[in-house]
Amino acid sequence: MTQKERRIYLIRELQKEMPQYKQLVIPEDETEQWRLLRSLFNVRPPKPASKEFLKIQDEYLSETVRERGIVEAAGLPGSGRNSKITLWQGDITTLRCDAIVNAANSALLGCWQPCHSCIDNMIHSLSGIQLRIKCNEIMQRQGREEETGRAKITPAYNLPCNYVLHTVGPIISGPLRKKDCDLLASCYQSCLELAAANGVHSIAFCCISTGVFRFPQEEAAKIAVETVEHFLETESPIEQVIFNVFTDRDLEIYQTLLERK
Repeated sequence: MTQKERRIYLIRELQKEMPQYKQLVIPEDETEQWRLLRSLFNVRPPKPASKEFLKIQDEYLSETVRERGIVEAAGLPGSGRNSKITLWQGDITTLRCDAIVNAANSALLGCWQPCHSCIDNMIHSLSGIQLRIKCNEIMQRQGREEETGRAKITPAYNLPCNYVLHTVGPIISGPLRKKDCDLLASCYQSCLELAAANGVHSIAFCCISTGVFRFPQEEAAKIAVETVEHFLETESPIEQVIFNVFTDRDLEIYQTLLERK
């Protein structure tokens, strides 16, 4: 099958699964077809899928990830402050490393808003429907929402990395409190401990809580760097920590912090 044939097959199968979307017309444009497919991925409940569906989905997403470009984390340089710490600006879903960190919500099931620009949405869209299914299994066993500052680990499925670490950062609704700072530090610490326990050698962090959760960017970066540096002083298999930034402002903040010896 070609990529187009796979895409059309997946859209039609998802429409059969979710008849409320059956009336949606499949666009002619390739980009719009991907938007529709991604939207259907985003709203699909975490239920089993057929082997044929998963096979074609995995073929489609693996090729999509390859076409988008893969960045080898091993080739990224260390910072002036610590050779084990790397600063990189780009799309975290393109990184080939052992693990990437997802800024999740307390339900831990990914973003349900079709084609939303958040990292949670993009990670789930490109990893495949297995990720929501796996997260649901974890949450069903847990029996309650995920606590802020904790972390869970799952396979990465069709992403270039091996694992995804899911953590829920603090939501800021007023003046920043010490409790908020402690919870954010706990996100980084929990991810690092869980990664180390699973033999991870390289891990990429997004800027946890600084988007819609409104944690001040400069303070968040200081907490992130301090927590990671302290952890790297201990014995662990982790040899590379990547601070992945997306905005120019976050790049500037981390550059300032990591250039200091």
